[in-house]
Amino acid sequence: MTRERRLFIGGEWVGPDGGHYEVIDPATEEVVGLAPEASREQVHAAASAARDAFASWSRTPPEERAAVLSRAASVIRRDSASYAELACAETGATTATARGMQVAVAVARFERYAKGALEPVETALPPQINEAGPMGRAGVMGAVAVRRPVGVVTCITSYNNPWANAAGKVAPALAMGNTVVVKPAPQDPLSVYAMAAALEEAGVPPGVVNVVSGTDAGVGEAAVDSPQVDMVSFTGSTAVGQRIGEVCGRGMKRQLMELGGKGAAIVFDDADLKAAVAGIGTTFSFYSGQICTAPTRVIAQRGVYERLVEGLAAYAGHLRVGDPRARDTVVGPVISAAHRDRVESYVELGRKEGARIVTGGGRPAGPGFAKGFYVTPTLLADCAPDMRVVREEIFGPVVVVVPFDGSTPEAAEETAIALADDSDYGLIDYVWSGDVARAFRVAGRLRSGGVGVNTVGRNMEAPFGGFKKSGVGRDVGSYALHAYSESQAIVWPG
Repeated sequence: MTRERRLFIGGEWVGPDGGHYEVIDPATEEVVGLAPEASREQVHAAASAARDAFASWSRTPPEERAAVLSRAASVIRRDSASYAELACAETGATTATARGMQVAVAVARFERYAKGALEPVETALPPQINEAGPMGRAGVMGAVAVRRPVGVVTCITSYNNPWANAAGKVAPALAMGNTVVVKPAPQDPLSVYAMAAALEEAGVPPGVVNVVSGTDAGVGEAAVDSPQVDMVSFTGSTAVGQRIGEVCGRGMKRQLMELGGKGAAIVFDDADLKAAVAGIGTTFSFYSGQICTAPTRVIAQRGVYERLVEGLAAYAGHLRVGDPRARDTVVGPVISAAHRDRVESYVELGRKEGARIVTGGGRPAGPGFAKGFYVTPTLLADCAPDMRVVREEIFGPVVVVVPFDGSTPEAAEETAIALADDSDYGLIDYVWSGDVARAFRVAGRLRSGGVGVNTVGRNMEAPFGGFKKSGVGRDVGSYALHAYSESQAIVWPG
């Protein structure tokens, strides 16, 4: 795994101007591989290659685009064991997560958008009867709305899931006839280069897919500000998204932003506590809490508050933390030493703010943890809405619990909704209640891009994206095809 990777530009594997940097295994702190450091000029060259390829690829019949995506899915499936090993090594994900939620999801997304390439792009519009006037004689005007590719798309991916996140951008973009420049997260770019190699083997034409990487912020900046780029699709922090949005605004570039989250999990007195604990508890284990959709901010009605806290503490206590390659490991490391320190600083901040550390709060002990960026699953109770640990995204295995009261069922609903919406974020919230009508009523009032009712599960055809500072636009399913296309109106006389 330690061989040097090259940039992928215009169908060629190109040596990087800036040399290479080490990609570190979060579990062992050993070197996984050497990733290329692109120069600003090389990033712009990748965008130019994508621009040159766009004219041909955008006119390629949908059936041919679908075939390329389908073959890519087959290649990734064939080599999925080695790809999962790579994902585990550079992200710190457990073997089960790397196989089932990273590589397997990438396969599913290429297969989904192989079919998506064949979805109709035309929508017939009702004819309009026009009276005679300055625009011409009276007549019936027909019209059709057609979705066209945007052009060159820069795809900037997140570190928590390089396979699924990159595939979720590249596959629908290619299906619609766009060409792409992919800039993976600096912590784990090797998986994205492996995906590029799979696409090359699948027959993607030169320049249609380009991959550039680097630790310098200038690499990402060049991928955004290149005059050849028409759209930026970004997954990452709100702060970085805001800076990207400023550049896109100056160039009138289309944006798709999936940013931070601080998912509220409302738990009413009549909730199934076992189900609520199991759902909220995924924050402790799934990607070690490094996921924007996690129900990290629990808003619990007083009648179940103590039992819910006890249940979550017991749940966290049973989770095995350790080597992500071990069969019984549930919680692996976070991505880096810097991020581990950041998560720990939030836990300490919560303690100073007055939160009660029910469980966790430090690093796991034992000889097996001499190396690795591990954080023990942590539960903070007795939190107040104005605490920073309640308001800010921690992005680690940390859950905060805020109690609420309500003299009547109606008052309880109003209080819970107000607490949930008192946030800069609005990606995905959750409602647990035995009264399904109440759960749907509350869900409909939450300012959030998605709401899980008595579940943390997802429907992968449902639109995904956020309100407020959690993002701009929607993707997943057919919504992604719309996100990577522009609507064109064609009008004619009947």
